[in-house]
Amino acid sequence: MSVGSDYKYKSGHEGDAPILAFSPRKPSITLYIYSDTEKSQSLLPSLGKYKMSKACIYINKLSDIDTSILKELCIESINYLNEHHECSCKSKK
Repeated sequence: MSVGSDYKYKSGHEGDAPILAFSPRKPSITLYIYSDTEKSQSLLPSLGKYKMSKACIYINKLSDIDTSILKELCIESINYLNEHHECSCKSKK
């Protein structure tokens, strides 16, 4: 079962994307968890050693970060997406 959101671009391209995801790649672990909220921004300085792109956080190993902060970032991202985006995980009436 996939919990995620449907998306559709103006071009007509559409698909499903998970709300949270990770990818253990050779150079680093990619965490697809970030929503650019005030709370998320305030949590990042306490996360630990990481690199960042627009919506991804890259870490070398879990011991480089504070996993309790990671959990808070995940919860914040889920809350943001639930408030601002219609997704397939919500019941449609």
